Amino acid sequence: MTRIGFAYNQKPESNPLHLTDAESTRTEDEPSSRRRKWTRRPRVAEPAPGSDQGSSERRAPSAETRSLSEHPAHLTTVNDEYAEWDLSSTIDAVEHALEPLGEVIRLEAVGDFPERLRLARPDIVYNIAEGFHGANREAHVPAICEFYGLPYSGSDPWTLSLCLDKARTKEFLAYNRVPTAPFVLVRAEHEVSSLMERVTTRRLRGVNGRLRLPLFVKPVHEGSSKGITERNFCRTPAELAEVTLFLLEHYKQPVLVEEYLPGAEFTCAVLGNGAGARVLPIVGMRFDALPEGSIPVYGFEAKWLWDRPEDPLQIFECPAQIDSALQSRIEQVTLAAYYVLGCRDWSRIDIRLDADGVPNIVEVNPLPGILPNAQDNSCFPKAARAAGMTYDELIQASLRHAAERQNIRLGGKGARRTRRTAALG
Repeated sequence: MTRIGFAYNQKPESNPLHLTDAESTRTEDEPSSRRRKWTRRPRVAEPAPGSDQGSSERRAPSAETRSLSEHPAHLTTVNDEYAEWDLSSTIDAVEHALEPLGEVIRLEAVGDFPERLRLARPDIVYNIAEGFHGANREAHVPAICEFYGLPYSGSDPWTLSLCLDKARTKEFLAYNRVPTAPFVLVRAEHEVSSLMERVTTRRLRGVNGRLRLPLFVKPVHEGSSKGITERNFCRTPAELAEVTLFLLEHYKQPVLVEEYLPGAEFTCAVLGNGAGARVLPIVGMRFDALPEGSIPVYGFEAKWLWDRPEDPLQIFECPAQIDSALQSRIEQVTLAAYYVLGCRDWSRIDIRLDADGVPNIVEVNPLPGILPNAQDNSCFPKAARAAGMTYDELIQASLRHAAERQNIRLGGKGARRTRRTAALG
């Protein structure tokens, strides 16, 4: 029977996202990957392209959303330090999906993970662990697997570290002529005044071209929309300076400043390797589902505050309602990024159209979110369902791609590999 080590990080059940006082939550000994505070500044947004600004489908802001906009900026914060980790329900669902393929050994990626992995000696490790400390945290589990000579699923440490660094990712894409928005990286507070001057005088030139207002800023080493809120949309040099300084101070890492892309947004799930890699049905964003006056961005508020189990945010449509020509262009750009960055087995890639309708890469996530509930807004499972796959088939296919890439035979008691599942894997 194949022994499958299952590496994950479980989100503390007692640590929900909540409003806190910035001054009371700050401590000097917290690592950079733990200092998660953000604020929201209310604005009136421009409508998303093709949307009806006055649509009756717009949602009224929730009580928590209103409280975010009514509190003073220096007091309104949210603890999002565990946003990337998985709930126990997701971990249970993944384990259940893996069981037909072998004996599943849970290996939570905490302090004693290396020793438990060494003792378990699984035939292959199924990795969804996001890590915790530092800019290379997503690479920790694969690197430890490589140290012990153990096969594992997903991308290698180099790709995981590269894709978590938004600036390096965009540099690779730009060098290989894969479209991505022009950008600059701000590493320290003393660079902000020069940044403002160049924006004011329209002399801000970054990697891949000249930058023009409006601009969008974000921490360079975060995932799950941490540090990405509506206030990151900057129309003026003053707003740019304010938000950039805020992110530098609270996230203790460089800040990516990129030209805002005004077009429609899509998420693409990729499954497979080499010439066999394919894009599942494309997920489109419906920004008219956001509360009235929201910025057309799927950020922290939309992902974690406005989207609730009792009132799901109807922001996704899959398959996206686009013509075949645009679908083909999106798929081509998506696969180009997948290959250039060295992604393996599966990844989720975010795309946004520029003013000319050209698909641009926004971000690449080699450890995609995989919430099991069909009612949850989890893009990869949503795309898989649109492709005719169940949740279990998706998880199994991702492991099969990894196993076949490394010539590992999967199987366990009662394992049944149907003709359809075999084709997917």
